[in-house]
Amino acid sequence: MINNSVPTTIEPETSVQHHAPKSSRVTKHFVRWLLVLLLLVGLAYWQIGRSQTKKPSGARHPSQIPPVPVLVAAAHVGDISLYLNALGTVTAFNTVTVKSRVDGQLVRVAFREGQSVQAGDLLAEIDPRPFQVQLAQAEGQLAHDEALLNNAKVDLERYRDLFAKDSIPKQQLDTQVAAVAQYQGAIQSDQAQVDNARLQLTYCRITAPLSGRIGLRLVDAGNMIRATDSNGLLVITQVQPIAVRFTIPEDNLPVVLKRMRGGARLSVEVYDRSGSSKIATGFLLTVDNQIDPTTGTSRLKAVFENSNGALFPNQFVNVRLLVEVQRSKTQVPQAAIQRSPQGTFVYVVTPSNVVEVRPVHLGTTEGNIVAVESGLSAGDRVVVDGMDKLRAGSLVRVTSGTGPAG
Repeated sequence: MINNSVPTTIEPETSVQHHAPKSSRVTKHFVRWLLVLLLLVGLAYWQIGRSQTKKPSGARHPSQIPPVPVLVAAAHVGDISLYLNALGTVTAFNTVTVKSRVDGQLVRVAFREGQSVQAGDLLAEIDPRPFQVQLAQAEGQLAHDEALLNNAKVDLERYRDLFAKDSIPKQQLDTQVAAVAQYQGAIQSDQAQVDNARLQLTYCRITAPLSGRIGLRLVDAGNMIRATDSNGLLVITQVQPIAVRFTIPEDNLPVVLKRMRGGARLSVEVYDRSGSSKIATGFLLTVDNQIDPTTGTSRLKAVFENSNGALFPNQFVNVRLLVEVQRSKTQVPQAAIQRSPQGTFVYVVTPSNVVEVRPVHLGTTEGNIVAVESGLSAGDRVVVDGMDKLRAGSLVRVTSGTGPAG
């Protein structure tokens, strides 16, 4: 009995000694990971506490926020013009291709290419000798027929005396009366021939039909020219005054016609290709009598004095047609206008330099100036630059460069 109990007592002790090292290792690993976890949690709480501790020290009361620098402009009352912008082409007011009206040899060219001439100035001469001969021949025939007429008139008076004495029959007297009339008709024809010869002689001197600028010479002296030549001798373009043709949409035509029918003389300004430099100022002459159905536009023609020769035929220009001048309108720079889903508004700076959001209703725009129909008064200061950080109630600091709108 003693032998049986001894083994039973020894076996459990042996079992405990076999499993004790494994349990110890698990416990150590658990403790180590637990310490690491506690360390990480503590570090996280330390970081959160540090950030929360720094945040109150860095936050500022709204009254301590520095004012936002802005540029402002003062709204003012003035006139604003309503323009219609268009593209135009300069055209000569009149263009004439000078041709000869008689056939002959060109013996003289009296103009220079590019020269400005006045109406009646001599341009060229054609050999006049053939026409002088024709004139002399016509004058000779006229003199011959005048002599015959004078003789017929003398005979007529003689026949009348004889007929009164009943010395000749009436038929002879009537024949003489008809002869006188025949010679009178011949003289009229001769006179017409003389006048025609003189006219042809004058055509040998080719003069300018209008004042303008001469283009390039088309025929040189010494050439035989004919009245049927299609090219002519030269081309004269009238550039003083000069015209500009342009088009406007048909929707804008009624307001233009209304102003013209009311007797208004609409001013027209033309600018260069870039639109930055004004070339000349004229007035609207007329509107075409129909609308182009392919483009939906109407053609207009303006006239310019062009005394300095700045406008040249076929030159491309930008046109501004002044339709109306609106008087006493409140104006601000276009840069001050802000837009939102609720509409247009501006930032107004109060006398205490606090921003106020002011809804506005806009009118006509001219360049970078906008007319404000309602929402502003003259003298109100509006922000034109630096509004990105602005809100209603923001404190601002007005920097240099402020000035009136426009």
